[in-house]
Amino acid sequence: MHDFRLNGVSLRLPAGLATPAILEKLADGTYEADEARSADRCVRPGFRVLELGAGIGYVTAMCAQRAGPENVMSVEANPGLLPVIRDTLGRNGLVGVTLIHGAATGPVEEGAMADFSVSDGYTGSSLGGKGRAVPVPLVSVHDLIRAHKPHVILMDVEGAEAEMFSRPWKCPLRFCVMELHPRKYPARTIKKIVDFMSAMDMTYDPVTSRGKVLGFRKVWGAGDDPDPLDDDPGS
Repeated sequence: MHDFRLNGVSLRLPAGLATPAILEKLADGTYEADEARSADRCVRPGFRVLELGAGIGYVTAMCAQRAGPENVMSVEANPGLLPVIRDTLGRNGLVGVTLIHGAATGPVEEGAMADFSVSDGYTGSSLGGKGRAVPVPLVSVHDLIRAHKPHVILMDVEGAEAEMFSRPWKCPLRFCVMELHPRKYPARTIKKIVDFMSAMDMTYDPVTSRGKVLGFRKVWGAGDDPDPLDDDPGS
């Protein structure tokens, strides 16, 4: 077992699960640094959070600490990571997070399954990727949004984000942060994502954006009545 503590979150990885590169990042504190910064920036008490791609539950735990476990819904496709996520949440006293096993994607039929490729060291695992294939349920992002009505959406789904922007999202969205994967789709797909968010009155957020991580935040107009949970929308 490998034990770490990042940003007040206690983590334990079974031996052999992570690569040396992942263990080095956990040891020096750079593991999922962009994602952790996004959670710190976006998640506030009482906000409902939808996390797509939970990994080992590090950012999941950060979100639950800030918003309350009952307000966090997290989705992870890799079945081997589910017990690790549950352990992360349990050892940090964060019982109550809704954890869903499945690969998040666009519209799908109920009960649909697909092969999910599990790579060595778990990072980079994806639908249609390289690695050991395991069948996993497909979960529609639209169904998740309809059920949870999130204020914050955080996603790192290794290219599956390309399929999620065909229908409007009906939720009180305040922040959305995603890791783009431009090698898996053309520039026009990125434009589609940006245009989609703009149509929802979301604008580029320079605080959470860095490299392939693209962040958006709600634009408040003079006639809008921001949610009381949203402190100083102009900050």
